[in-house]
Amino acid sequence: MSMFDKLKAAAEKIQEYKKVTPKVGIVLGSGLGAFVDSIEDKVEIPYEEIPYFGETTVEGHAGRLILGKVQGVEVAVLQGRYHVYEGRSLDDVVFPVRVLGTLGADTIILTNAAGGINLNYKAGELVCIEDHINFMGKNPLIGPNVDEFGPRFPDMTYAYDPELKEVLKSVAKENNIDLKEGVYVGVLGPTYETPAEIRMFRAIGGDMVGMSTVPECIAANHMGLKVCGVSCVTNMAAGVEKEKLKHEDIKDQALKVMEKFSTLLTQAVQEIGKRD
Repeated sequence: MSMFDKLKAAAEKIQEYKKVTPKVGIVLGSGLGAFVDSIEDKVEIPYEEIPYFGETTVEGHAGRLILGKVQGVEVAVLQGRYHVYEGRSLDDVVFPVRVLGTLGADTIILTNAAGGINLNYKAGELVCIEDHINFMGKNPLIGPNVDEFGPRFPDMTYAYDPELKEVLKSVAKENNIDLKEGVYVGVLGPTYETPAEIRMFRAIGGDMVGMSTVPECIAANHMGLKVCGVSCVTNMAAGVEKEKLKHEDIKDQALKVMEKFSTLLTQAVQEIGKRD
């Protein structure tokens, strides 16, 4: 079965739960799933009930698609994502985002927990993703091009839509949220980076680092979707501080910023909903 047919089958199954054409698709990163409490009229669908999805294996990723409204705007929210380090193919990793586009979403908000490379950052801060560096050594568009999605060689000059970045910054300012801007470095994982690698990433312009987001951004751009991203700096990257990195600490830090994270996303969705 072709990728196009698989996406159609997944979308049709989702529509059986709720007839919806979401305006905004959202991907929630590690520990950031509590945002779903702000969704109204919601229907929750476990990933394993959607064709060609599957269970998530990482703690902090619930594995549910949630359909509903945020401030009156139709949304489809992926509570949890797949990662290449789980042994997934890149087609698997980006399949849920492609489903959001197939359902009709024209805007994708990608979120993640990230390590802070920029020495001006500190744990607990939110960062608007300005751009990314793909250090995964992989690209989800490798292989035959799916012409129904987009061109063979998609442009990535504005991988993170300038207008959407302005929406995030405006909402942050209105709510006194200190929203940084930075370049996200995507790596494979699952090991955290070495201090030497972090020094290299800093030297080439990276501000935060994580194990997701980049493939999803590429796939969404290929489909012609508008993308913006928010990183939660849950820890400073290896070598910045003396402590070793633990996934439990990252989840705890994400929970501490949930209030401002939810405010930022909720009001950003409302502003996006006002636009064509």
